[in-house]
Amino acid sequence: MSLLGSTMIFLAAAVVAVPIFKRLKLGAILGYLVAGMIIGPSIMDWVSAPETILHFAELGVVFLLFIIGLELEPKKLLKMRDQIVFTGGGQLFLSACFIAISVKYIVGTDWTAAIVIGLAVALSSTAFAIQLMENQKILKTPPGQKGFSILLMQDLAVIPILLLVQSLSTVPDVDSPAWWISVSAIVTVLIIGKFLINPFLRLISHWGNAEIMTSAALLIVIATALGMQEAGLSMGMGAFVAGILLANSSFKHQLEAEIEPFKGLLLGLFFIAIGMNLDLALFFHNPLFIIAAALALLAIKTLIIFSILKFSKQTNTDSVRIALMLSQGGEFAFVVMGAASGANILEPTLANQVTLVVGVSMALTSPLVILHSIWFNSQNCPAVYDSQRDTDEPRVLIAGFGRFGQVTGRILAANKIPFTALDKDAEHIAFVKKFGNKVFYGDATRLDLLKVSGIEKASILLIAVDNVEDTFKIVALVSEQFPHVKMVVRARNRNAVMRLSKVENLRFVRELFWSGLRAAEFVLEDFGFDKKQATHMCDIFEKHDEKILKEVIEADSNLDELIELSKKGRADLETLFANDIKEIGGN
Repeated sequence: MSLLGSTMIFLAAAVVAVPIFKRLKLGAILGYLVAGMIIGPSIMDWVSAPETILHFAELGVVFLLFIIGLELEPKKLLKMRDQIVFTGGGQLFLSACFIAISVKYIVGTDWTAAIVIGLAVALSSTAFAIQLMENQKILKTPPGQKGFSILLMQDLAVIPILLLVQSLSTVPDVDSPAWWISVSAIVTVLIIGKFLINPFLRLISHWGNAEIMTSAALLIVIATALGMQEAGLSMGMGAFVAGILLANSSFKHQLEAEIEPFKGLLLGLFFIAIGMNLDLALFFHNPLFIIAAALALLAIKTLIIFSILKFSKQTNTDSVRIALMLSQGGEFAFVVMGAASGANILEPTLANQVTLVVGVSMALTSPLVILHSIWFNSQNCPAVYDSQRDTDEPRVLIAGFGRFGQVTGRILAANKIPFTALDKDAEHIAFVKKFGNKVFYGDATRLDLLKVSGIEKASILLIAVDNVEDTFKIVALVSEQFPHVKMVVRARNRNAVMRLSKVENLRFVRELFWSGLRAAEFVLEDFGFDKKQATHMCDIFEKHDEKILKEVIEADSNLDELIELSKKGRADLETLFANDIKEIGGN
């Protein structure tokens, strides 16, 4: 079949399967796996060469590791270090030990194979578990953060596990680079990431366009991944290291937004390819063994995670719920099994059995969580999660961090109110960051960038961009997609005010009006009026102007009517001034 025909089948399978499985609350990942099994050689055989597709689709895992690296800011890691080390490390160590011992004495493998299998299936599915926790609205709660720390430790452990598999390989590799080449590659990536990538991105943002920025993001990830692979290390390690190095970059959100669509598509293709490569004949040959092994995996990991969470003083209900959500095998087990089989550590049949067990464990996780939720709700337990706020997500977002937006930013910072600011002038951001402000490169007119910047968690958006049309684009986008967000908008002129006045949940600030009033006060004082008189005269003008503007807005007038209203307004204002001068003079 042609490449275009295969692509059509992949897209059709995903479009049909994923909505069905999400509607059944079984998760998109399981939908991808089932779609792959149906179109693969085990059932319909519509797409050939699943192994080749799997190699290409591994780019989805590479992109996933890059985005995970982007999320691992040093401060966040430092804050969660105890949970990551003790909770996450404890889960990984105990799960790997129990599973390895079980495999050794039940299946009868050697210790090397048992340890590799134990480490592989001790990893949970980050994408799967986080989706479940978000659906249950517990990701940002204390028990949810405990679960996240376990996933974080597992993500950090992926690279060492892959390196361990590589070191245990019994396949002679005459082309394997010398150790110093691998070390040099890591040092080179660290130096480039630290000193060159940010200037490179600033140059691209200044002279390029949106498409070039997307190309630059892909270039960074793929070039780093391939460089590491050529040096004898894993592609995932290169992408992961690159992500960590850019975690504090001003371009973090922009890079995440550019990579996210490719990651989603390729990760979906990865799971489809995994489904295609699952040996269903092996499953039907001994289905009881595969299902029993999957149930045993779920039981072992649930018991261990439950015990660790209980030890960290979580409630029984929270501990069981988180343990169930993290009990399945993960996507990286497929990668580790493929590497172990290729390294001659595991027999292909055993590796295929392990991937089948992981796939079945994924299929069973969602129903178990649903059943537990039904039982939990039936006990009339209070729903405590919705009211808990995530302190790490700023409630204030500032779009445009020039001189206008900086005033609000400085006041918020002085009062220790966290905020996230977006600006698309890279040179400007580099200057502002010298003074300790948290500003990111990004175009706030893009929905994907607003999302990665935290608009869904924000309650207030200050739109301080300098471009009038960009202002209206952002207002329209936020009004439609995030109606809960209150907006404070920089209005350039009266026409902008008239357009903005029709939008709900919005307050506008007339850009030059109040500064013009302040200037008028100074002029009047220098002319000879005392401060009280000058202030009073400006107050009269402010009230009058607001009245006229309100009439114009309510009338929704045409140009001729606006001119008449303006003339009438000037006449009224002259009368007000004359009467006021008489009153002040009389006093």
